[in-house]
Amino acid sequence: MGSVRAVVPGIVKDEQIFQPIEPGFASYPKESFEFVLGTATGLDVARKAALVSTPSGPRSLPYDYLVLATGARCASPDMPWKNANSHEETIDLLHETTEKVKAARHVLVAGAGPTGVETAAEIRFEFADKEVVLLSAHEEILGGDSIAKGVENEIVRLGVQVKKNSRVKNSRPLPDGRTEVTLVSGEIIKTDLYLPTMGLVPNTEYLDSSLINEYNNVKVDECLRVKGVDNVWACGDIISCQRSGFMLTDKQAAGVVKNIELAIKGKDQLVVKGMPVDVFMCSTGRNRGAGRVGWVKVPSFFVYSLKGKTLGMSWINKYTEGTQW
Repeated sequence: MGSVRAVVPGIVKDEQIFQPIEPGFASYPKESFEFVLGTATGLDVARKAALVSTPSGPRSLPYDYLVLATGARCASPDMPWKNANSHEETIDLLHETTEKVKAARHVLVAGAGPTGVETAAEIRFEFADKEVVLLSAHEEILGGDSIAKGVENEIVRLGVQVKKNSRVKNSRPLPDGRTEVTLVSGEIIKTDLYLPTMGLVPNTEYLDSSLINEYNNVKVDECLRVKGVDNVWACGDIISCQRSGFMLTDKQAAGVVKNIELAIKGKDQLVVKGMPVDVFMCSTGRNRGAGRVGWVKVPSFFVYSLKGKTLGMSWINKYTEGTQW
């Protein structure tokens, strides 16, 4: 979540959103743990082996129990909302984006989901002199959620211009460094900085087509077991059921761990449930927000305290150390 604030120059330090994973496992016996840095390239179900490409060459990692949690990437590869191919590439991409934000006088954010809304709000909050335009492909932002009008009022008060029913058809770089964005309606917008936030692509290319659906999500049952494979589970952005998000993924991770424990003991699996009520919160700058718990709307200060204050960055050490669970 912190990426929407990290694109604003001088606000977020790299170490606030990036932490090494390996040190969190230092307390485990070396014979019980191995950290492998690489890219998943295949899954050999018959041999029960995960195939990984590493800097030193390909590896085949045997398993008794396996969890697939390879996440998703941005549909636009030059955007920093998700990890790039490597940590170094992600850092470089983020720094490039912050420099572009700093230099731009006109910023066009396409996609009025949570990422787009929060990005537009963060930029306008910091730079009152920049023209920030948010494009929504639909009649309402945030997919018409019940908090959409309240969020729109908040960001418009900041100075964000919201253009509804404005779906992007294509974009192209101009010789002067700007970007020309063409909408489905035929309208053309020229901007100093174009930030598309639409769409995620599941990182599932390494899996056999029998394991994924038409949207390239891993097919799982209600216990988050991968369908058609023994002793393999999946969670996060790649699964076919339940929406993602850090609070929901926390529940999924805890549920998968519990089910692996049950599998080892030869006991029945448990259904992995999401949140008891649907919680949706959207930050609208660094000191406000809007949200709901179920159908009940919550005050701005509540959203700020739970989300907007740090955008989840205060939890990063808990994740890397494993103490979050």
